[in-house]
Amino acid sequence: MVLLVDVGNSNIVFGLSDGNNILKNWRLKTFLDKSSDELYILIKALIEDTFDDVMISSVVPVVTSALNKMFNKYYQITPMILGPGIKTGVMLQADDPKSVGADMICDVAGAYRYFEKSIIIDMGTATKYIYQNKNTFMGVSIAPGVSISMKALVNSAALLPAIELQTPSRVLGHNTISCMQSGIIYGAAAQVDGMISRIKEEINDQDIKIIATGGLAKIIVPLCKHEIIYNEALVLDGLLSIYNKNKNN
Repeated sequence: MVLLVDVGNSNIVFGLSDGNNILKNWRLKTFLDKSSDELYILIKALIEDTFDDVMISSVVPVVTSALNKMFNKYYQITPMILGPGIKTGVMLQADDPKSVGADMICDVAGAYRYFEKSIIIDMGTATKYIYQNKNTFMGVSIAPGVSISMKALVNSAALLPAIELQTPSRVLGHNTISCMQSGIIYGAAAQVDGMISRIKEEINDQDIKIIATGGLAKIIVPLCKHEIIYNEALVLDGLLSIYNKNKNN
């Protein structure tokens, strides 16, 4: 069994795999100040299953280092970490390939398991719109994520309260909270629809498949007008594909 670890700016997602499928997954808040010992206490309480290998994709170097130390110390496992020297199978059409994040590489690898070409919407700390064609990263548009957009609004406007991210029943609200929820949630859905339309036009493909992932996608996708496939484990799917290309090396 292999434990797949996706370290994002907001959350760490763990997936347990038999090498073919993701059997279970867990989510943990990303803590920048936790030591390897503290991370072990959190992970031990979260994951009771046994595993004999670990693969990590991370965009937070300080957490990567702590996890690497923790798995070596407490599990006697040296994790495979997505980075230089790791075969991904993903080609990168980018001015600086080194600038393409590990999460986006996994998004492409994961989407390619299902479709030869697709638009990927990864809704995390940032919302990323990625175009992949035959396992090649063809480009991306990056927008502020839903949560940080909400925080920016609350922090910048003295009279606007902090709110929960819930979908209101109507687009036009009649109180401050429902009005803010509408603007944030329905506004995000409108952005997704608009970006999909623009990307389809730019690549001249109106029939391309759309895949969405990320913690907030399950809230936003049902409100979109385009047909979008939701896959909460897309990054883990991609990380598993990459693991399988490297496990015998």
